[in-house]
Amino acid sequence: MLAPAASPGPRVDLTARVEAWLDGVCAHLGLGVQEPHRGERAAFVAYALAFPQAFQGLLDTYSVQRSGLPNFLAVALALGELGYRAVGIRLDSGDLLQQAQEIRGVFRTVSARFQMPWLESISIAVSNNIDEKELARLAQEGSEVNVIGIGTNVVTCPRQPSLGCVYKLVSVGGQPRMKLTEDPEKQTLPGSKAAFRLLGPEGSLLLDVLQLAEEPPPQAGQELRVWPHGAREACTVRPAGVEPLLRLWVQQGQLCEPLPSLAESRAFAQLSLSRLSPEHKRLEWPALYQVGARPHPQLALGPSVPTAPASLSSSHRLRCLISSGPWWTDWVREDPRENHAWGAALGTR
Repeated sequence: MLAPAASPGPRVDLTARVEAWLDGVCAHLGLGVQEPHRGERAAFVAYALAFPQAFQGLLDTYSVQRSGLPNFLAVALALGELGYRAVGIRLDSGDLLQQAQEIRGVFRTVSARFQMPWLESISIAVSNNIDEKELARLAQEGSEVNVIGIGTNVVTCPRQPSLGCVYKLVSVGGQPRMKLTEDPEKQTLPGSKAAFRLLGPEGSLLLDVLQLAEEPPPQAGQELRVWPHGAREACTVRPAGVEPLLRLWVQQGQLCEPLPSLAESRAFAQLSLSRLSPEHKRLEWPALYQVGARPHPQLALGPSVPTAPASLSSSHRLRCLISSGPWWTDWVREDPRENHAWGAALGTR
């Protein structure tokens, strides 16, 4: 039993009113009155009795068109008769975009047929393993989807389900150290680094620059020689602004300053994403964000870096050539007793 929404009138048998409305709905949709599942309808009625002002139906338990939709409409119309308005429906399987369009069409015709104008614009929510591509499809112009629920792909990242992080030794006692390996992707750049973001006019992002920590930082308005990653030669840029990217948070196991709140972290992430150009954020073939290094013997982002010697332990003389255009540097250890310690310091494994 349910009392009307706007007046203290007598309570009404909602189940009986739903059954009465079902006859008209099924006739309008061309369905037999026995086709909509009775158990699903009972669940909808129980939900509506508990939350008459927040009724939302999940339509795909059995059949969206032949059971879920007519059962929802019967309950929504019975609630509407009593002054309540259903919140909407949710779809959780199948072609969500197409189903939403079809259901919106039904809402419009039923709204006109039974003189319930609010029904044609109620919310259509969708869910079911929605990723970036499906999100873009559901949000396209002309879509009838109002609410998109994302669960699994918020808390997991299928494209990279784990984030591998490794500490690499780059300096000992102020002296640079480098990991040597036959795999170029695992070679490290020696020396402690600083990183800066170079900005164009109006705060647009130009590129990020890596340099040795002891070098003077880039300055806004001054020309800077930069070697972009993968480029065959250096280029000159004149940034309108410069932002430091490295910030000390933990030192000797202790926090240097309080961590930002969740709201502050969220705002920072949104601001950072908003500054990227559409070319960097597109789903298909996004442009790579440029990263470069200031030309220096110890920083090698140029086209080639020599591979490590096949055997470090038997070498009496260790020479590391690090190509960065015309520059190179050379460390030498003559004493064979230092080979093992030197190899360990370089991070070779």
